[in-house]
Amino acid sequence: MNKTILLSSILLCTFIGNAQPKQILRADGKKIESKSIDELVSTLMDKAEVTGLGISVINDNKPVFVKVYGYKNKALKTLNDTSTSFYAASLAKPLFAVLVMQLVEAGKLNLDKPLYTYLPKPLPEYDDYKDLAADNRWKLITARHCLTHTTGFPNWRELNPNENNKLEFFFTPGERYAYSGEGIYLLQLVVETITGKKLETLAQEKIFQPFGMYRTSFLWQPTFESNFAVGHNTNEDTLRKDKRTLASAAGSMETTLADYSKFLAALLKGKGLSEKSRKEMFGKQIGIYNKHQFPSLNNDTTSENYPIELSYGLGWGLFKTPNGKAYFKEGHGNGWVHYTVNIPDKKFSLLIMSNSANGESIFRELTQKIGGLNIPWEWEGYAPYRETVKLSDDILQQYTGNYEGKLNATVTLVEGKLKVEAKAVNLPKTNLYPINDHRFFLKIMETELDFIKGADGKTEKVVLDDEGERYELKKVKAVPPSTEIKPKKKGKS
Repeated sequence: MNKTILLSSILLCTFIGNAQPKQILRADGKKIESKSIDELVSTLMDKAEVTGLGISVINDNKPVFVKVYGYKNKALKTLNDTSTSFYAASLAKPLFAVLVMQLVEAGKLNLDKPLYTYLPKPLPEYDDYKDLAADNRWKLITARHCLTHTTGFPNWRELNPNENNKLEFFFTPGERYAYSGEGIYLLQLVVETITGKKLETLAQEKIFQPFGMYRTSFLWQPTFESNFAVGHNTNEDTLRKDKRTLASAAGSMETTLADYSKFLAALLKGKGLSEKSRKEMFGKQIGIYNKHQFPSLNNDTTSENYPIELSYGLGWGLFKTPNGKAYFKEGHGNGWVHYTVNIPDKKFSLLIMSNSANGESIFRELTQKIGGLNIPWEWEGYAPYRETVKLSDDILQQYTGNYEGKLNATVTLVEGKLKVEAKAVNLPKTNLYPINDHRFFLKIMETELDFIKGADGKTEKVVLDDEGERYELKKVKAVPPSTEIKPKKKGKS
């Protein structure tokens, strides 16, 4: 991240949004200067190559710090602002949970009544659920199971570990926690059947309009066209924008940093739900003992999270902090990563939204230093970024060329970045990150490359350490500098 661009982005969002306070209050009661947040974010984004990021802090149940940084589209050199439309990914799920709880309050839905009883025909007679015909456990699924991720389904049928793309049970509903978008998708069908209304209509009536979320929708809207962000991969390449035309409670929502902050503030204030519903939503429904959240059906268990009482409520994850009980939610999509953690006793929320696949690598530091919180980052898979060194183009140029051995690879230099490509193993041009002046690593896999020089001081081979497997590739041809430095311009995304 170019620091000049980052500073321009900070100034832009300050101009567009409300004036930011000089200080904000963290969850632990300590204060942090707004200037310190800017400096922290700038440093972390630069180190971890985070393309774009938004930070919102709520104090006393009101958004007091709402800022964005970096690019909404790096290829076009356009900057984020607080009304830029972001793909919300799974931040949609807890918002849907609030809508469900409103139906419970209205007496239209019972959390523990089998969902099939609300449908006009047996569940397996619906095209999306015909895979369940031979397993009667579909009759056990309730709204509570869906909101607590205890249905027994895989996250998505495409991720079925049996690799058959089928929707099937891996345990009896209610037995344990296993994150599942399929469960939310099923509950959406029931909600739309009960109300006779589509999800988008319900959300606009019950949440978006009442909470003032005027740039939020489960469907792509024409008003988003003038100001939307695209996702960026680990190489900071821009990704195609999905403009969704089918509403999904599990993750089709577009929103902005400012809008989602309004949703979080409304919840803290007790808007939209009765106190009884809030207690149920934020109360422990199921304990979580998995070592990692994903893959969702993994059976590895751990006692590491016993002290924080990691668990799930209705639509939200829960854990205990020294400053009160917290509820949290993640969001993750291709080139998009988000996180929010909220402590109602402190009237505090922290929201992080990023249109960069590298964003998760700085979540641990952001939540610690801005929020004064320790989150279950290992369980969530938020591996911190690795430190790198800065190397000149002259040094990097020494390593460009073609390498042959058990597999063939080409190393090029593009805009100050060393990249490796290996077509035989379907590895596109991917950034190499320097550990020192001759050893590099890949972010997308646990692989390190060590460039070895001969007696004449010239690079003669590269040694790959791929998760314990060692490969030696001999350098056979240098890549002409004229083909490396100027990449083709990317079109508008």
